[in-house]
Amino acid sequence: LILDRLTRHPQTGDRMLLGRTLQTLERNVLEPMRRRYGTRVVSQSDSKGVVRIGGRPFYTAGAGRRDDAEKLQGLGLVYAYGDEITTWHPDVFQMLKSRLSCAGARFDGTCNPEHPAHWLKAGLLDRPDLDVKQWHFTIDDNPFLPPDYVANLKREYAGVFYERYILGRWVLAEGRVYPMVSERPEEFILRGPADAFGTPRGPACRWYISVDYGTVNPCSMGLWCVFKAGGAGPQAVRVRELYHDSRRAGGQKTDEEYYGDLKALAGGLPIRRVVVDPSASSFIQVIRRHREFPVWKADNSVADGIRVTAGLLGAGRLRFHESCRDTLREFSLYRWDDGKSADAPLKENDHAMDDIRYFCNTIMTRETL
Repeated sequence: LILDRLTRHPQTGDRMLLGRTLQTLERNVLEPMRRRYGTRVVSQSDSKGVVRIGGRPFYTAGAGRRDDAEKLQGLGLVYAYGDEITTWHPDVFQMLKSRLSCAGARFDGTCNPEHPAHWLKAGLLDRPDLDVKQWHFTIDDNPFLPPDYVANLKREYAGVFYERYILGRWVLAEGRVYPMVSERPEEFILRGPADAFGTPRGPACRWYISVDYGTVNPCSMGLWCVFKAGGAGPQAVRVRELYHDSRRAGGQKTDEEYYGDLKALAGGLPIRRVVVDPSASSFIQVIRRHREFPVWKADNSVADGIRVTAGLLGAGRLRFHESCRDTLREFSLYRWDDGKSADAPLKENDHAMDDIRYFCNTIMTRETL
């Protein structure tokens, strides 16, 4: 498409490629083009972020943050291409529209659908007064994807993510956030001795702990074993958990008491990292002061974290020991907030769900084993 536009559009004016970040633009657009056409047609980016395609320069930029809009100021664009538009900050898109100022200027873009009230759909795609053409595709419309890969993707996604990423529909998030766990418990719940993991009887593990901190609200901690299993990527098992509900227990705990719980949960295992709710600054400082466990502030992105967690569940890469009763209880109760137009889970029955999300979005996205 980009090469076709080069031959059909005016030669004067700037050209630009945008993605959520420069890294995702490279991964999703530029590297596939280089593999297909070679570096003589699609060059590497220079020190100023300029790529030459068919001999003509293209500026490149990320679009996921509000301040990315500043990178477009002063341009007079004749052509722009956008990747993953629904992940952009809307201010960037508004700035881009004002920069497509040359005669015959055109913008092409791709995205996965989101919720129907998303700014792209409501402010552009659903407006009959604008000259916008859109095409709908499902996963089966891509002739370049191997059948086995497509089949694996269809197994990986469920619920709203299947509707959007497989069927290409703009749908609301409704019902349970992770329906697959309650619908197919035999695939996710491990029964038997919990200490089989990380011992000579089980796989070699990398050990992690994830924490959703709470004083009045419940505090949830999970001990994870991450290990290599076949070619599907690292697997993770939640071996055991600690869940303290101050209302149910009749009393709150101090940071030092929670640190004692953390140490007991670790059980002398070589913990590679503890990931903690980034808002729990006092508890993070307590962990650092004891100098026993390396600690990270967790990636607390809700929508991205849920998507990553759902993908790992769908791919069969997360399992839970039967002793993690509060986790399994929350899986059956954790629901989307049907009263909101944007994707948001209800803020209830979500404490184990949050610490699992921290683990997936902070650790499993980095683990390569």
